[in-house]
Amino acid sequence: MESRTPQEYAQRAETAPTLPPGGAERFAGYALMGIPFSTGHVLAYRRFAASSIGPGYHAVWLRRPDGRWTIYADAPPELSCSRYFGAALSESVVAKVTGNWTGPASLAITVPGVLQWQLELKSTPATAALSAVARAMPVSVWRSEKLLGAMGRLMGPLLRSGKMGLAGLVPNGQSFRARPLRVWMVGASAATIDGEDAGNPRPLPVQEHLADFWLPQRGVFVADTEICFPSTEPAMAAAPARHGSTT
Repeated sequence: MESRTPQEYAQRAETAPTLPPGGAERFAGYALMGIPFSTGHVLAYRRFAASSIGPGYHAVWLRRPDGRWTIYADAPPELSCSRYFGAALSESVVAKVTGNWTGPASLAITVPGVLQWQLELKSTPATAALSAVARAMPVSVWRSEKLLGAMGRLMGPLLRSGKMGLAGLVPNGQSFRARPLRVWMVGASAATIDGEDAGNPRPLPVQEHLADFWLPQRGVFVADTEICFPSTEPAMAAAPARHGSTT
């Protein structure tokens, strides 16, 4: 099992943010890749403390039951997740997004007026094995979309999380490669969204994806994570941006 806690890896990312080498657009930090709820909501969280294109940022991805996606971020859309996913969104909102560690494996995430979300993370034999394999892989493997595709196909069945992709295209047309070196599962999660209970974590009838990025059917958290976008072709038309609550 993983000897250090998710909180420890998060603190290390905050105090010593480090970008991977290269000329692509790059980000590093930790993330909750996604988790679906019984009401049909889907949530995801990104904390990239290091960015090659601007300041680090927090972001929450929210899919409401009618299928509309919104990304809330504390950085402008052109410097955060909407730069790559905006074409699939109903809107991008600049808002205060906070992630507070309340324990070694407990994280509370807030978007004022929108979201109160608590997470409890756990290590399992599958996550420990995947973390060990990921750290043992040479850097050259992480540059191969073919091999990353194979690893994504391995992760899904091991974690019982549905289809997962570590490489491919995002909605705005750029290519991506992800390198998660530490993996945990969500053991428990509760959220209040738009003032209402989101229900229990539960797989969707049909797994959600944004182009080649698949949202897992169970909560998957990753740390020591890098993502790069080797292709930075002009993006497709993105969702309208607005400023939300910043208090």
